[in-house]
Amino acid sequence: MTREDAVRAAGPQRRRRGLNGMLSRMRLSVPRPVRRALGALPALLVTSTRPLAAQAPAERPALVLVISVDQFTPAYLERWRGQFTGGFARLLTDGRTFTKAYQDHAITETAPGHASILSGRFPYSTGIAMNAVGVNTNDAPLLGTHQTGASPARFRGTTLADWLVAADPAARVLSVSRKDRGAILPVGRGRHAVYWYAQSTGRFTTSTWYADSLPTWVQAFGDERRPFTTYAGQTWSPLLPDSAYAEPDSVPGESFGREFTFPYVMPSDSLRAANLLIAFPFMDAFTLDFAWRGVQALELGTRGHTDLLAVSLSTTDAVGHRWGPDSREMHDHVLRLDRMLGMFLDSLTQRVGAERLLVALTADHGIGPSPEVRSTHYANRGVRRVYMEEFQPAISAAAAEAQRAGVPLESLGFDGFTLTVDSTLAQRKARDVRRVGEAFAREARKIGGVARVDLLEQLARADTVNDAIARRWLHMFRPGGEVLATVTLAPFHLLGDGNPATHGSPHDYDAQVPLLLFGPWITPGTDETFTRVVDLAPTLARVLGLTPAEPLDGVVLERALRRP
Repeated sequence: MTREDAVRAAGPQRRRRGLNGMLSRMRLSVPRPVRRALGALPALLVTSTRPLAAQAPAERPALVLVISVDQFTPAYLERWRGQFTGGFARLLTDGRTFTKAYQDHAITETAPGHASILSGRFPYSTGIAMNAVGVNTNDAPLLGTHQTGASPARFRGTTLADWLVAADPAARVLSVSRKDRGAILPVGRGRHAVYWYAQSTGRFTTSTWYADSLPTWVQAFGDERRPFTTYAGQTWSPLLPDSAYAEPDSVPGESFGREFTFPYVMPSDSLRAANLLIAFPFMDAFTLDFAWRGVQALELGTRGHTDLLAVSLSTTDAVGHRWGPDSREMHDHVLRLDRMLGMFLDSLTQRVGAERLLVALTADHGIGPSPEVRSTHYANRGVRRVYMEEFQPAISAAAAEAQRAGVPLESLGFDGFTLTVDSTLAQRKARDVRRVGEAFAREARKIGGVARVDLLEQLARADTVNDAIARRWLHMFRPGGEVLATVTLAPFHLLGDGNPATHGSPHDYDAQVPLLLFGPWITPGTDETFTRVVDLAPTLARVLGLTPAEPLDGVVLERALRRP
């Protein structure tokens, strides 16, 4: 990576908390912890005995499959590799494994990560800096449900899907996920076939951004496969004998001490079953089943054109938030996911042929352990949670300096990680605003559990080759934008009580993700070179003979490609 690569950054819009309100009452809004999980490995798809091993490459793939596993650390691939028999086993054995791949930006959340996977650009460029300003909007209602609408309206620029359709208007794109942002952001602003799961109905849906009505095949799938009839009352027990799991099954720090031992029973109530399915291992099976139905309905990979299938699998995120990365629950789910992916790859290989299938697998972010659990894999002894109330002295110092400088308090906001200013309200000289940031930083650095507080303009002068934290913040925001200062907690410290375990920091354990490529265009083997997820899109574009529509942050991974 060059220094020029490392310091490119920009400042998208952020949701801010006004300092006026925070001075009187400070409350951090974080996701509610997942309550239950249940899983089983149902019969999923048509399987084939045809080997997935790469053959002589065709000129172009018939189908490009991009899989994103939400909240997935590459440590799982090594930790449990000997127990894989399905998709992970095949990709690790016959594909190219990048062991040092990173979502190389600071706020390691689902929305920024998914927006970078097929855009080849960092959050400063895509405009997607956090989940809260990702896809949800009332301007694009969902079809068949009153849940909050969603669209890619905030996403800036283009993706591989756009380059593909621009080169061949007959190409088709299908993107599927349990989460709206997991389905929407990988393919950008294009009005493709994009679907996600609606908990209120137990069906997959889309929004008016994409269509006015659901296709017949989507409606038929919803009629046939109702989760509250398929899974209600089922039990999730370990897939393998107890001796196959090194993790204990009784760790009170998991799940905040509530329901942390096998077995887990799915509720029989239909409404609760539809809502809680998102936390169960077979939510991923349900998603893959829907994706397979879409492959058939849209005739992907069989029409003489190159098609794109993006699948985001989210159960690891639910399991990790509740039980953590060291848990038996996570171990068991990853084993189940391996088998599910194996069957899915079998079905696609049978359909399009091994010589016409190109596969990429990565993740939107990693995960850190719970502060309440002494990890066996992470050095988290003595860590703790940091609360918003502890920033009160820093907030007060910033407010006092703002009043002296004549900067309106309502122009300032703090979300726990960034101090921001609305320049349309704070029409002052830059040095006045800078003094506000400096006052905040001086006090915030005194808080236990805070590793560093940086003014964004100072980060631009940092050694971004050797300082990964500075580099990742600059990949989020551009100096001179609305972000004044950034807060980085010490490793494994968490902000607030939202989940037993979580992610979101610029540290390696949250930023490092798997990156696997497979297909006859790819040279198999293990690659230990530093790699970024933004390198995936330009690499796929090279294989497909596509020209990106704009400058990218990523580069082509030439070393991974077979020579013609």
